[in-house]
Amino acid sequence: MNNKKLRKMILIAMLGSISTVLMQLNFPLPAMPVFLKVDFSEIPAVIAIMTMGPLAGISVELLKNLLHWFLSGSPTGVPVGEIANFVTGVLFIMPIYFIFNKIRSAKGLTAGLVAGTATMAIGMSVLNYLVFLPMYVYFLNMPPYEGVALFNVVVLGILPFNLIKGVMLMVISLLLYKSMSKWIDKQQRELTLQ
Repeated sequence: MNNKKLRKMILIAMLGSISTVLMQLNFPLPAMPVFLKVDFSEIPAVIAIMTMGPLAGISVELLKNLLHWFLSGSPTGVPVGEIANFVTGVLFIMPIYFIFNKIRSAKGLTAGLVAGTATMAIGMSVLNYLVFLPMYVYFLNMPPYEGVALFNVVVLGILPFNLIKGVMLMVISLLLYKSMSKWIDKQQRELTLQ
């Protein structure tokens, strides 16, 4: 195994571990559904995607959720929350990669974060409506949402929650980029296969 691959694997493992710890430090937002909690575990995946590309970012998301599932366990053995979190993270980081890869600057990152926030908020609203809320009902015996209650939880809960979370992630990512941009650029040059 060459030195570049080993460095990438170590960096992905470190970022995945940091992401797992950040996922544990979650907190609810007032007036939002109780099962929605904010955490900053997408930040290491954003760093991974800027330095090593999409596979690294997705790997950090996957590692984080596998470790979280292993550490916290699921009462039914089905990691519904972890699957939802993984999809949320991927929806958030992929637009960042596509835009930041073309415009490697704070403006490119800002545009990517805005696109990632919109993709995450809209995508998770649709996926919660069609997939994840029914999974919570089926596997975790959560009370079902129907009719107006379903509309309220998706449109008045999940959508604004993901928009707020995206804005919080955007602010932190931009602050980190401001202080780490030279390191990020150096890692990207050294670790990305040409």
